[in-house]
Amino acid sequence: MSPHELAALLCKEGDHHLAQQELPIATAFYMAAFSCSAPTAVQKVNSLDKGLWEKVIATLETWCKGKNQIPKIQSKNLAIVSLSVGIAAIFLSTLSPNNVVSSVYKLETLLRRGCSEEVVSKCNTLLKANPKYSMELLLLRALAWVLSGTQVRRGLADYIQAFVMHRGEAVAYVCTRQGEHLPQVIQAFSNCLSASQKESPDGSSLDEWLGNCYDFLSAVAPDDIWVCRAQAAYLFKKCKFEECVAVCSKALKGFSADNLRDEKALGLLLERAAAYFFLGGRMQEMVQDLAEAFAATPAQAMRHFEELFSPHDTERVEEQARTVLEVKFAAYREAVRTRTELRGNHGTELLPSVIQTVQFLLQISPGSKRELSVRLADCHLLHGHIRTALDICDHLLAAEQKTYYNTLLALRGFCSLHTRDHQQALRDFQKVIEHDSPHPNSCIKALCGRGLIRISGGSHYLTALDYITACQLKLEETIFTIKSYVPWNQRGLLLKVLQEEGQKMLQKQRDAPGVYQLASLLVELDASDEASRILCADALYQMGCVEEAHKLLLLALSGNPQSSPILARLALLQLKKGFMYDGNQLLKKVIRIGDTSCLLPIMDIFKDEDRKLMQTHCHFRALTILKDKQEDADIKEAIAYLSFAIIASGGYAEDCLLIRARCYGHLGQKKTAIFDYNAILKEDPKNVQALSGRGFVYLTLKQQKEAVQDLISALKVEAGAVIPAILSLKHEAQGLITQWLLQHGRTALTELVATKDVSKEETLRDLLMIAKALIKICKDAQYHIFYTDVLIANGRYEEALDHLQEAFGHSLADDFASARLAVLQLKKRNVPVAAHSFSILAKKDERELGFLLNFVDAKQQQHLSQVAAQEGNVLIKEYRYEKALGYYTLAILTSKDNPRLKNLGRKTAVVISVRFFNIKLQCIKIVELFPTALRRIPHSVHAADG
Repeated sequence: MSPHELAALLCKEGDHHLAQQELPIATAFYMAAFSCSAPTAVQKVNSLDKGLWEKVIATLETWCKGKNQIPKIQSKNLAIVSLSVGIAAIFLSTLSPNNVVSSVYKLETLLRRGCSEEVVSKCNTLLKANPKYSMELLLLRALAWVLSGTQVRRGLADYIQAFVMHRGEAVAYVCTRQGEHLPQVIQAFSNCLSASQKESPDGSSLDEWLGNCYDFLSAVAPDDIWVCRAQAAYLFKKCKFEECVAVCSKALKGFSADNLRDEKALGLLLERAAAYFFLGGRMQEMVQDLAEAFAATPAQAMRHFEELFSPHDTERVEEQARTVLEVKFAAYREAVRTRTELRGNHGTELLPSVIQTVQFLLQISPGSKRELSVRLADCHLLHGHIRTALDICDHLLAAEQKTYYNTLLALRGFCSLHTRDHQQALRDFQKVIEHDSPHPNSCIKALCGRGLIRISGGSHYLTALDYITACQLKLEETIFTIKSYVPWNQRGLLLKVLQEEGQKMLQKQRDAPGVYQLASLLVELDASDEASRILCADALYQMGCVEEAHKLLLLALSGNPQSSPILARLALLQLKKGFMYDGNQLLKKVIRIGDTSCLLPIMDIFKDEDRKLMQTHCHFRALTILKDKQEDADIKEAIAYLSFAIIASGGYAEDCLLIRARCYGHLGQKKTAIFDYNAILKEDPKNVQALSGRGFVYLTLKQQKEAVQDLISALKVEAGAVIPAILSLKHEAQGLITQWLLQHGRTALTELVATKDVSKEETLRDLLMIAKALIKICKDAQYHIFYTDVLIANGRYEEALDHLQEAFGHSLADDFASARLAVLQLKKRNVPVAAHSFSILAKKDERELGFLLNFVDAKQQQHLSQVAAQEGNVLIKEYRYEKALGYYTLAILTSKDNPRLKNLGRKTAVVISVRFFNIKLQCIKIVELFPTALRRIPHSVHAADG
């Protein structure tokens, strides 16, 4: 396919897109056809209607101007055609030979080739023929003159003329079409503006010319540093300080903090600072710029500073910088004050700016070097630059001048504290405190530092005294010192130590106002710490400020409604003010929480009358509950109130302990009940109710020995109270108690009479007391018989006889009672009657008879033995073997070591034995009835009898 045919096909496709109003694509196809066959394409476009022709021309012009991109086209007749602006310009000039746009493009091409003079000549021609396109032609000619280097000022004048005529279009053209030559253009302006000028190149006023130049430069190269500096300098010179600040700020955005050492950036900073200064009311911004500049390169900054500021201005700058310094440091102090986290370092980020400001002042105020150096050391210490601060302090302290001596010592002390040189730190702090007239703030720092060191030495009380003294000097400064100078990892320990020591001081009723100041300090250090608020309220209470304490506790309660320590204190204060219902409701909350021990630390703090009030109220509430209700839940609530009352009493309230012990016993908590009884008996070993109560608990635990011991002890003290208590128990419990007491009494009495140790008066008194109690508790015969035995043991025979007759009547049907009567009859030497009663007992209970024979002396026993043997012989002769056996048993038991009586006993036993075998029926009866007596017949008799 020939180029002509291909161009025709491309034009046909262009017509198709043109019919669909796709003008850019249609124009692109026509341009592709032009690249294949120019005549074909030109003929085709020229054959279009005038309107369509003009649209194609306009489209080509926009491509040549670079306003739009040439679209990519695809055709089935050929591969993708690469179209360019150059082809568009040639196509345009072929279609319209006098077209300025295509001419400008060609001239730009020539200029790139270095044909500056030719470009200038053709631009002059075109300007005369086409004034409509003066801006493009002026800018093209301007660049040609600048690049030629011969008529630079005329070129700059063309730039400014075009810029003034069409500001936006001119800037856009220069930036897009002349961007590669922009550095040369800027350099040309720089050379021109740097040279002293008496008149403008374009005939306008010099000020107008300069203003237009800087406007043009800032428009085409807004980020160029030289442009910005030059414009800022011009604006500053013209006292257009706001515009100067804006230009400098815009330029400085491109610099990081590390790039401020660049001289251009340094100049911008100082230029802006000077503009701020002369504007007025922009002290902080001015000082910030100056400080940053001097921090970057002090020497260069000082040189620029002296160029911008006169000596008088310097004095004003120093004054304003000092004001800003105080404002910045005050902002740091406020950030520290409002810091919520005790161990946090919020606010430290403000210190670098403060340090820069101090360093700037050191550069411009050589006369205040020592004062500012002290400030610098302080700021470095606060920021954590310990070594730097320590070096400054050492240097200043070594100097001959002694101003700020205490301040430097305090600062060096904290530096040493941070480096763990406690000895050096303590020496420095001590010097400050012992100084004749220490500076208050330095003294506060020294007290805080010394107190911190004393913690490590274990002197916690002295630590508290140091901080109380510091608070009394100035609370706010003490707070600031702790939050900023004390190492962050030691503040928590300091807080706890001061809390504990403050609590101890209140418990010992020491210096409540001092503790209040200490507590106020702790609250400021950590407002979320409940213990500090409580300590503050306790101190207020001891100072008599009850309402203030109440308000503070309410505030603390709002943050933690379930805090038992706060609720307990509020309850006590409400009771103190007479609001019994409110106080009781608060106590109920504490009981529901289950933390009754929260009262323990309070009691040493509150006054005796208030503790007594709490004790009385809680005791009364417990009694009311127990009176109306007896459910387990009610008893538990009563126990809680009783616990409050006991704590309020100081740990010992007898009546409350007794009631609580009984409540624990009711709930089955036996061991806990015994604990309360023990607490009472420790203070009052003869407390009847505690002894009997503990005895009853031991009874339920089946601990016989302990129960009997406690009950006997109680009976010895006040039997009249113990007996009703025993009678109030269930029948089974009463029976068990009386049996245990009787068993104990019989054992003791048996041991006593068996040893004939009648000198044990105390034991006899105890037994008599037990016996009396037993007959009051229970009317059974065994208890009356025991009482009689005790009376006999005491030698009170008439009383014993009277009691026997009163208890059993004059005709004693009870064999055991009759035996006691026999003992009494022996005392009256009525042996036969006594022998009769004893013989009856001998058949029933030989052991009991043996016990009673202990009351009979040896002589009476011998006489009794003889009578018994004789009576037995008589009965044998009368064949009354059953009765005879009783007498012979008595004779044997009373014979003791008498050989004759013992021999008699053997013979009679042989006789009885022989008679038993001869009379079988009687023998069987005797053996059945008297096995005990037969066992006493000697084995030899049985053997001899066969």
